[in-house]
Amino acid sequence: MAKINKIKSRQVFDSRGYPTVEAEIYSDNGYSASAIVPSGASTGTHEAFELRDKENKNYLGKSVFKAIDNVNGPIAKSLKDIDVNDQIKIDKTLIDLDATEQKKKLGANAILAVSVAACKLAAIEKKVSLFKYLGNSKNFQLPVPLLNIINGGVHAKNNLDIQEFMIRPDKAKSFSEAMRISFLVIQNLKSMLDTTNVGDEGGFAPNLQSNEEAIKIIIKAIEKSGFKPGEDIAICLDVAANELDKQKTIEYYSKLTKEYPIKSIEDPFTEDDWKSWKELTKNTNIQIVGDDLFATNIKRLERGIKEKSANAILVKLNQIGTVTETLNVINLAHKNGFNTIISHRSGDTEDTFIADLSVATNSTQIKTGSLARSERVAKYNRLLRIEEELGNSAKMNKV
Repeated sequence: MAKINKIKSRQVFDSRGYPTVEAEIYSDNGYSASAIVPSGASTGTHEAFELRDKENKNYLGKSVFKAIDNVNGPIAKSLKDIDVNDQIKIDKTLIDLDATEQKKKLGANAILAVSVAACKLAAIEKKVSLFKYLGNSKNFQLPVPLLNIINGGVHAKNNLDIQEFMIRPDKAKSFSEAMRISFLVIQNLKSMLDTTNVGDEGGFAPNLQSNEEAIKIIIKAIEKSGFKPGEDIAICLDVAANELDKQKTIEYYSKLTKEYPIKSIEDPFTEDDWKSWKELTKNTNIQIVGDDLFATNIKRLERGIKEKSANAILVKLNQIGTVTETLNVINLAHKNGFNTIISHRSGDTEDTFIADLSVATNSTQIKTGSLARSERVAKYNRLLRIEEELGNSAKMNKV
């Protein structure tokens, strides 16, 4: 039995150049593992709390030294000599030590860095790939990628209010084929736009006249690449309604889905407009994804299942703060027929944990940006390596 021997933390930087937390854990066997936590730009009020040093002018209020002190002090002390393979105990210890609903005492960024690093360390101790340690399955499936190819909203300084325009290569028979298809569409889209500017998640950030114009140009790029929109490749939207000045209506979404090959809409309404969510889900046959609605929180998901407020959940580790809580949410979603989409954040890092998580949990989809910016591409490259490791047994999930 390997025990936690030492934990240390440091401030590093995310893809937006903002400070974030890295935690490193050492076992008494001499092994170590580290994890870096991401940060969101469009964050819901029900998310776990990200602790930053707002009074520290040296970093414009963005530093995370308090969170780091919490890792190096009380967290390190409380986890010393715990079995590295006991993820449930590690996470319960962290949750109890904080003892607040949104992890405001220690900071979810401090807690998550330790939770993920411990999980990685356990896989190293067992000498197995992380997805196998997490998953315990004989039939691993790779997720269908959702690639954010045009950025708008708070992820780009342009005049598009919908935050993400994505493609999903539904007919791909392998993950490597999914990436080839996506590559072609992205390169053809690039040739059709007047800008090479990209947003936070690597998608192009052009100034277009309307959301509909963005959809139309994506359709042209799909067709130019030799594929059929809506059959080979679906268009998916993240509206991020919490960030909108003017809310969209059910009629607006009905019109969009009738006119264009849109197969998934994320956050069409604000996080507490349960009535509109329920009505849209009832009156459409596409994927309706709750991000801010659920905030990877099991209590909110339970309500959504009961009220039939969506049929899919976006899963973000830092919305809830520990690996165990995240897995519990995924398991509940699957038991109730919800699709799970494992997701990055707009301020992400080179850490590839979510790639392994998506395969381990047989999640139908993964959302981790465009084929640009190394913090996005790192996840895709990790999935390509997992596909290679699985060999002939590698299968793609069905949406």
